[in-house]
Amino acid sequence: MGYRVAIAGATGNVGRQLLAVLAERDFPADEVIALASRASVGKEVSFGDDDTLRVHDLAEFDFADVDIGLFSPGGSVSKVHAPRAAAQGCVVIDNTSQFRMDEDVPLVVPEVNGETIAGYDARNIIANPNCSTIQMVVALKPLHDHARIKRIVVSTYQSTSGAGKQAMDELFEHTRAIYMNAREEPRSFAKTIAFNVVPQIGPFDTDGSTGEEAKMVRETQRILDPEILVSATCVRVPTFIGHAEAVNVEFHDPIDEEEARELLTAAPGVVVVDRPFDGGYATPVDCAGEDATFVSRIRRDPTVANGLCLWVVSDNLRKGAALNAVQIAEDLIANHLGSA
Repeated sequence: MGYRVAIAGATGNVGRQLLAVLAERDFPADEVIALASRASVGKEVSFGDDDTLRVHDLAEFDFADVDIGLFSPGGSVSKVHAPRAAAQGCVVIDNTSQFRMDEDVPLVVPEVNGETIAGYDARNIIANPNCSTIQMVVALKPLHDHARIKRIVVSTYQSTSGAGKQAMDELFEHTRAIYMNAREEPRSFAKTIAFNVVPQIGPFDTDGSTGEEAKMVRETQRILDPEILVSATCVRVPTFIGHAEAVNVEFHDPIDEEEARELLTAAPGVVVVDRPFDGGYATPVDCAGEDATFVSRIRRDPTVANGLCLWVVSDNLRKGAALNAVQIAEDLIANHLGSA
């Protein structure tokens, strides 16, 4: 007997990836239910190579007989329906930002702090971290365990898929318009994204930081260590899939680039591509469709004691969202739920 699994937000970028990852990993599900807004009811979404699922209305759905809910319908929707599903006995793994800073909701990256999944039963909800946070902490966890991180300065280069399908469509349409000598006004971004970079992801706070930057700070501290100082600058770039990060790390204890390479090579979920010649590093194009977090450009920072620089790349729809959620579900089944 397998599990009954519901996908909330099944028609979105992450929802479709959740369905793909479940099928690829042969997840032990007897039934998978696709849920979305009323406007999508009756549509079909792909599940695996041959199957399709008909979409049901999330607002009307009864979760009483569902074991696991993988949610990615947007924060305001999760705020309403994730607690409702949890109250009916469904364990919700939520990909939105709605519950990430709630102390009684585990914020989990399985390779980093998988042991915290045990706290799921406080509310029957587990939070999936921000996509940029996930790939960074996967890369930094083995280094932190070895030499204790003191400070992180990170600049991100985030693809349009992180803002949804409409944002990806806007990049395509605006790029075409430029070639046609036409002009399109931005809709998904504050400024034109085609042939441009936009140093704003999320609304601005009173201190001048954006929402995405605040997420990276708070989530990294919660997952890795509350004593770590984090400074983030998050930038949207004109790519479709894959987030990249330039990460500067200062450690309490000595660590050199060779030690870092050895630790990262042995770390779960990490692939080191670090060769000192043209093209000897990973890029977003290389990581699209891949499950790993790729680390390149590992080198010493000579401006501080115990400093390293890293280049970190990952598919934001897979490890940054869908894959991480499915890995949480696999751990939940293996270590906490038992057989269905």
